[in-house]
Amino acid sequence: MTDAAATAPSGRLDRRFALSARGTTARTEVLAGVTTFLTMAYIVLVNPAILGQAGMPVAAVAAATCFAAAFGSILMGMVANTPLALAPGMGLNAYFSFTVVQQMGVPWPVALGCVFVSGIAFLVLTLTGVRQMIVAAIPMYLFAAVAGGIGLFIGFIGLKNAGLIVANPATFVALGDLKAPGAMLALFGLLVIGGLSVWNVRGAMLIGIVATTIVGWLTGQVVVKPEPYDLSALAGTAFQLDLPGVFGLTGSHGLGLLEILFVFLFVDLFDNIGTLVAVTKRAGLMDTAGRIPGLNRILLTDATATVVGSLAGTSTVTSYVESAAGVQAGGRTGLTAVVTGLLFLATMFVAPYAQIVPLAATAPALIIVGGLMLLPLGEVAWEDPLSAIPAFLTVAMIPLTFSIANGMAFGIVAHALLKLVRGRAGRADWFLFVLAALFVVRFVWMGAA
Repeated sequence: MTDAAATAPSGRLDRRFALSARGTTARTEVLAGVTTFLTMAYIVLVNPAILGQAGMPVAAVAAATCFAAAFGSILMGMVANTPLALAPGMGLNAYFSFTVVQQMGVPWPVALGCVFVSGIAFLVLTLTGVRQMIVAAIPMYLFAAVAGGIGLFIGFIGLKNAGLIVANPATFVALGDLKAPGAMLALFGLLVIGGLSVWNVRGAMLIGIVATTIVGWLTGQVVVKPEPYDLSALAGTAFQLDLPGVFGLTGSHGLGLLEILFVFLFVDLFDNIGTLVAVTKRAGLMDTAGRIPGLNRILLTDATATVVGSLAGTSTVTSYVESAAGVQAGGRTGLTAVVTGLLFLATMFVAPYAQIVPLAATAPALIIVGGLMLLPLGEVAWEDPLSAIPAFLTVAMIPLTFSIANGMAFGIVAHALLKLVRGRAGRADWFLFVLAALFVVRFVWMGAA
């Protein structure tokens, strides 16, 4: 068999995924799918560690994470034919656990119900075209600021989990005890992941987490007591969402649930737009006018994956920028995403053993991911006060108030007010001022509560 024949796409796959039309082969797509999986497989360990702090069963969350990532990625490949993989989103899982459950006191089944409702809302907004109105009302630099603020939020949580920063009554936060076993283990993990990353090793985060866990075992910091497991463990979170609680039929969370729904919906929307632009542009799929082919199918797939993920028992599912690694490896079609999804599906059978991974092992991954999420901040025109002030408020308030909603609120309100003061407000900005007014009402309500 000649080399050309070996690399030629098979007829059925070629027709299904348009391999020839996009200048790729089945072999290249498979390798790209494996590459994407290796770069984002850390979520199988990190997501359960975060949601476990909300009181959710870790083994069940790990299985749900794999199932949601598999479902979303395969659906994306089959429906949208895009090399975009999905999984529970970083940042939104932290918001779910630390803000919604721990700070606001919302039971995790109700929080899962909010994720479900936000996914349905995303579907409706996409089908009715309201999504375009929302995107047009918010300037792109605020999208970048939200991404950067979430990055700092995730990094802050990682530093806290590592014991590298601790609470201090005088200065709010202070340097932790670097000689403590947990901090030393986390620093080791940070060095391993950082070192592998600078050498562009695929799967650096996953390798670092596993290596740190092994060191923890060898030094006696981790006690390995794996519990018997089968796929029935998924029942610990599957279909446990509390929809009556979301609509106030049980509990007394009131208008706070509207805020939760808003954040889940908008951050998912922002995250998707940013990821889609980055990945499709790199893959050469964006047209000359800057449009993304099949955008509605992509967003509908994302919303559907969020709904299914909430039913399985995990936080909002979203597109992963790590998909760019698969694109870099040659992925150009949905076959890349399908391969990634199949690998996540296979991982379901071992994922629940993530419960033996200590926080000190996952903390370095949070720190590194948080740092990488600061990249979009370069898109902000920091020399222009009209952009810089709202962007800074957004970036600063998300980690410092432990709330994505607060950061978004300060940024959007500041942008609307400064645009009004500068005399640049027009009739086309009416939806922006509606959003800003709603955020002001939110602040008034919070102050009166």
